[in-house]
Amino acid sequence: MNIEIWSDFACPFCYIGKRRFEAALEQFPNRDGVTVIYRSFELDPSAARDVNQNVHEMLAAKYNMSPEKAREMNQGLVTQAESVGLTFHFDSLILTNTFDAHRLSHFAAKHGLMKEMTERLLKAYFTDSKHVGDHDVLTALAVEVGLDEAAVAQVLTGDEFTAEVRSDEQEANTLGIRGVPFFVINRKYAISGAQASEVFLEAMQKAWAEDHPLTLLNEPNNTEDGAACVDGVCAPAPSKP
Repeated sequence: MNIEIWSDFACPFCYIGKRRFEAALEQFPNRDGVTVIYRSFELDPSAARDVNQNVHEMLAAKYNMSPEKAREMNQGLVTQAESVGLTFHFDSLILTNTFDAHRLSHFAAKHGLMKEMTERLLKAYFTDSKHVGDHDVLTALAVEVGLDEAAVAQVLTGDEFTAEVRSDEQEANTLGIRGVPFFVINRKYAISGAQASEVFLEAMQKAWAEDHPLTLLNEPNNTEDGAACVDGVCAPAPSKP
């Protein structure tokens, strides 16, 4: 079973939703048969790499509210994050453009480390207050998860994996994805937002059951000693003449 997750490293609900999904996956009996694929999505492709605002000021200006109200909103997100074991530091969070971080995640995928890179980038942004638009910071983070420093630096100074990021974004547009996180199971079922773990678990169970129907090895009620209750009636199997 394939589960694709469209998300952005600057999206708090993406990190919270990731934890809730992971909790569901841990409870899923057939988790070893699940392949998780992370897809790129930029909430603000026009964002500058270096921003002279903090996140409270940005939200206040964007939604025409007071900085105090923006802080109150962000505190609500801090509480939600704590409920899934995450720590958000909005006061020191560094706003930036996430395009190069997405390119780096695709480079990591090429080396089988996209899961690790995705987690490290989200933690860097929301917990560690790292500038994930800065190439030196990105390189250091990539080295932490096991990627080659020189190779990463070469990727970041060029335009490699631009096509992969744009392809994910175009595919999101084709699928009608307007917000993240967005989870797609086997290209049949979709879950939008950081839903409760129970929602993810139920969806996985439904998709798995459809792909793995049971095969009956005998005719119903056609055994000598294997009687069954059918339509509210329980009776022994009829004796053979």
